[in-house]
Parts: sequence; structure tokens; C-alpha cells
Amino acid sequence: MSILSIRRFPDAILKIPTRRVHQIDERVRRLIDDMVTTMRRHPRCVGIAAPQVGSRLRIAVMDASVHPKAGGNHGLLVLINPELDEPDGESIGREGCLSVPDFTGSVRRAARLRLRAMDQDGRWREWRLEGFEAVVAQH
Repeated sequence: MSILSIRRFPDAILKIPTRRVHQIDERVRRLIDDMVTTMRRHPRCVGIAAPQVGSRLRIAVMDASVHPKAGGNHGLLVLINPELDEPDGESIGREGCLSVPDFTGSVRRAARLRLRAMDQDGRWREWRLEGFEAVVAQH
């Protein structure tokens, strides 16, 4: 597993729409493993999307349990072709991003939502997220 370089604003890949994953092959699995390794290498990092490491695939990994703001959560989530819906409530909080270092801002997010995505084995999964974990999924 490798630690990948983080793309930083204004890198063009951060502005290009991602492509759906149609086949979960060894290349995709290796990318996921490297994304998890990279996320865990950065203190307080709770998620990375594929464009942040130079890939246009619609993949993200997140683990809110490693952050001091974490309450109840689902641990490591591998999200392939994620879909967010059923937003409810409101949360405003300061957020930062590895791709925009040394900058934070107050962002309005849904307090609760439903997240649906394929896992690394190609199974569709569904989670109900709230609080900090819901914020991470929307980032």
C-alpha cells in the first residue's frame, strides 16, 4: 500500500466531474487500499475522495471514528459510486480539507442523511448517518 500525493487547489482534477465505477478490479482495489493508507497517514484526516489523489473515479473513503468530534459512527466506509439523499436538519461547522491546506471555513450541511454506495466487494450498502459522520460524507 502506497501513500499517494494529495492534489491541491487549484489543480484542475479537483474541478472535473468524476466517472462512475463500472468494474471493481484489482486496479480499483489497489486505489482504495492506497486511499485508506493515505487518509490514515494524515493526522485528523477523516476522508479522501479519489480526485484528491489524482483519480477521476467516483470513489471515497471515510472514517469519522478517528476524530475527536466523532460520536456514534460506522468506522471505515469505502464508498464506490456514492449517493446521498434524504437530508434532514442543519449543521454549521468549521471544515478543512487536505486539498486546501491552511484554510478552514464555516459550512452549512445536513445534520442527518442516507448514504448509499457500493463497497469494495461490489455490494450495494446503505447507512443512516448523523452528526459529524454525516458532515464528513457531504464534504
